[in-house]
Amino acid sequence: MKWNPYAAKCPTRQLLDRISDKWVVLVLSLLEDGPMRFSVLKREIDGISQKMLSQTLRALEQDGLLVRRAFATVPVTVEYELTALGRSLNVAMRPIVEWAVANMGRVLKARDSFGKKPV
Repeated sequence: MKWNPYAAKCPTRQLLDRISDKWVVLVLSLLEDGPMRFSVLKREIDGISQKMLSQTLRALEQDGLLVRRAFATVPVTVEYELTALGRSLNVAMRPIVEWAVANMGRVLKARDSFGKKPV
């Protein structure tokens, strides 16, 4: 089957929507260095709610981008790890994150200038 993200009903649209979400980008890039527990992810991603992190992790697991592992401890310990598919996505996403960090000053300058342009 040939996928066409420009077609309204193509499932690639849903996938692009998912992987372009800011929380997804942040979760995947944190997991790049190895498995992490929920509490560590929550602590590292400033501003994400517990509910949003849970939803994001569940969606990424559903798409096969990460695996959830529960360990029989008291309380139960749960960690998340990228799959090979998730690691391959990170290869493509890492340059975008790096670009955002490297160019944020220029973007802020452009935004500031935009508001000062005569109409």
